Amino acid sequence: MRPVIPKRGEKEFEPRAGGSSLQAHILDRSRAAMFETLKATRTTSSKAISYGIWQPSLARTEVTVAKGIHFSSMGHSAPRYVADGNGVEKLQKRLELLPEEAIYLIERGAMFCWKESVLRVEGLEGVPMTVQQAYSEMIGTEDLDLEKFQVYAYLKRLGYVVARARPPNKDYPASAPFPTSTPRRTVLERVKLLFGGFFSKIVHLFSKTADWWRPLRIDSCFFGITNYGSLFRSMRFIPSGHSVPLRREPPSEKPTPYQIFYNVYKPSTPFKKSSPPPPDFQMAVINARTTPMPTLQELTDLFEMRPDEPLPQPRKRGLPQQDAKPGTHNPPPTVTPTAPTYPPFLHRVFPSLFPVLVASKDRPRVVNPFTALKAGKKMIVIAVVDSGNVGFFRFSEGAFGEWPMA
Repeated sequence: MRPVIPKRGEKEFEPRAGGSSLQAHILDRSRAAMFETLKATRTTSSKAISYGIWQPSLARTEVTVAKGIHFSSMGHSAPRYVADGNGVEKLQKRLELLPEEAIYLIERGAMFCWKESVLRVEGLEGVPMTVQQAYSEMIGTEDLDLEKFQVYAYLKRLGYVVARARPPNKDYPASAPFPTSTPRRTVLERVKLLFGGFFSKIVHLFSKTADWWRPLRIDSCFFGITNYGSLFRSMRFIPSGHSVPLRREPPSEKPTPYQIFYNVYKPSTPFKKSSPPPPDFQMAVINARTTPMPTLQELTDLFEMRPDEPLPQPRKRGLPQQDAKPGTHNPPPTVTPTAPTYPPFLHRVFPSLFPVLVASKDRPRVVNPFTALKAGKKMIVIAVVDSGNVGFFRFSEGAFGEWPMA
């Protein structure tokens, strides 16, 4: 008989007036139903059971029979020397699991695992490893502790794909590098970068249309002060921004616990375990009882491993509803100006002399600076485990000095 999880009613936060005995009876009955469910025997189909051999010398579990859908994102191929029937060793590839992957499958009841020493003496007739034995044998190997496994199991139950950020050996597939944020410039863009700024300053000096709200200064153009943003930057005498290096403290003998350990992929991200894509999140795991808050230097070291996040897209505003009733007066459609007919490469080289008029509906929407500051340029996730309770905290690197608020 399969165990059935009992349904729970509404939670009562305080005893009812005159009904405390009834409430105690209901709570005792619900608690007894939960215990009966936990005492039930867990059953699973033999068609979905995998078999593995735990090898303590390698800290790996060799999968001899792989069944189920778990191995689409778990395990890796590793070449090992295997002796054939004649005693000749040959190099063969086999499927191996890391300690956290093996414990997760054993705990779910999806794999029977034997220890290598027991298998040699008793064979498959011996009793496979229990969950308690798997914990005692595998926890503490390959930099895996109890907190890291709890985070791994928690994310796997939610459907995420979790992999090691640093490959434990050369056979473990590493994730693809993050794409560069600076694309390659074409020849015309390079010419524009060299001569476009000079010609724009000349045009700005001798332009016939003067802006009386922004006084024209000849020396300001040659010193790089062309707008209020450059003016404020020139007046700043205290350096700001994340490009300014921190004052390095002498390295401590004890390694920092704030190191990226897991690469996490969303369930919707296409994942191929032989060549993993760039991760959606990178995560460090700490123990809340023994680890203090991260220092500024530790956060800076974590952010240096992350690429710049793209700016959040502005919200699309819905179009106003048009009145379709007959007899109503609709305003005439607005005529958008068209671009002048000259070769487009002239605008690329000399944008000030040959401007292009863009319709208001075709202009890109401006990113909200407060949304971008909240999201940050770089982001790291720290998983905090407090006596089995897993929590996640996101730390972002804000760029307050790069957004003109004036």
